[in-house]
Amino acid sequence: MSFNIGLSGLYAANKQLDVTGNNIANVATTGFKSSRAEFEDVYSATRLGTGSKTIGNGVRLANVSQQFSQGDVNNTGNVLDMGIQGNGFFILSDNGSLSYTRAGAFKTDAQNFVVDNNGNRLQGYGVDANGKIVNGVLTDLKIDTSSLKPNPTTRIDQTLNLNSSELSPTVATFSPTDTNSYNKTISTKVYDSQGNEHTMDQYYVKTGTNTWKMYTYMDGRTPSDPANNTLTPLTADIVFNSDGTVKTLTGSTGFANVGGTLTMTGWKPGAITNANTTPVTWGLNGADAAAAGIAVSMTKVSSYNSPTARTAQYQDGYATGQISSLTIDASGVMTANFSNQQTKAIGQVAVASFANEQGLQPIGGTRWKETFASGVAGVDAPKTGTLGSVVSNSLEESNVNLTNELVDLIKAQSNYQANAKTISTQSTIMQTIIQMT
Repeated sequence: MSFNIGLSGLYAANKQLDVTGNNIANVATTGFKSSRAEFEDVYSATRLGTGSKTIGNGVRLANVSQQFSQGDVNNTGNVLDMGIQGNGFFILSDNGSLSYTRAGAFKTDAQNFVVDNNGNRLQGYGVDANGKIVNGVLTDLKIDTSSLKPNPTTRIDQTLNLNSSELSPTVATFSPTDTNSYNKTISTKVYDSQGNEHTMDQYYVKTGTNTWKMYTYMDGRTPSDPANNTLTPLTADIVFNSDGTVKTLTGSTGFANVGGTLTMTGWKPGAITNANTTPVTWGLNGADAAAAGIAVSMTKVSSYNSPTARTAQYQDGYATGQISSLTIDASGVMTANFSNQQTKAIGQVAVASFANEQGLQPIGGTRWKETFASGVAGVDAPKTGTLGSVVSNSLEESNVNLTNELVDLIKAQSNYQANAKTISTQSTIMQTIIQMT
């Protein structure tokens, strides 16, 4: 019996060496989780159970459990390198077969899908036509490198002060070529639906106490009738209250005033189709802007005793853009940054969690498979509930504690030697008994 007990001890010590050696071998493996050999004693039992004086039959390997503690998340500088800070696993698809990993060393393949080193595609949520994340339906994440569609200008908001102490121009008749006929000019870049850039010029003329007139040109032409060579501008009269706020706003033909906003209904940039119609479509390459024209908000225009100046401006149009960089935030949203300073969400990384992580089946490649023991994967966006956050430009290192493993290695070696000594001692006793006969 002692031989069998000693052999079981040798076997157990050997398994402990194997587990420890595997941990040490993977100390530099991204996303690796260390394992621990767990043993249990063995007793012989009769039908009525074990007696109080029963001697054990040795030891056996009960389980090799993986330790899913957090590894260090270190910066790499590669945007598609991702680590999970907290609970959860990345989801990978191999032609529809799902697996789970903590190793976030991703890249793009020839089709711009986000894949791991084995070609498995990272799973997440896609976006609709408006760039809104579509939650609930997993898909292969892909980096969309197509050009960003331009957006025609439909609204201009500007914060502007017209100096209340300024004098009226010395030249009474306004002319854009005569600087003595106006007080201030402000230019604004706007865009048509093909991304062509246009310039809206606004000339401000003080006409009396608390009264100003604004003259507007588009690309140096008449906004409502670009074929008109008389260069007739759109005009608007602005009357201020004694406290410097806008009192009344009156627009001419081509300007419609609604609640302090002048809508330039006469300007729709595109190819000139018929110069006899109002409004005329005009511009470059047949590009039409929004049918409603451009709304110019005048609600933040003031008239105080300070220099005439525009302090802030916003316009919602932009030209076409090429993707220049990619960012991934803590919630896993992948945002494309374009050369025209615009951004657009192109997907969101999904994260899975399990009721029993110890029940996952390791399949190699730092991946696991779902089993009955692990429970069904709970999939959601990072930072949802108990799920961890995604750290871009970083990788989670192995959670192997090399110092502990080296100590365990010494202990396993000692255990092996001690069990070998048990067998050696039993052999010596057997030889003594044989010699006595």
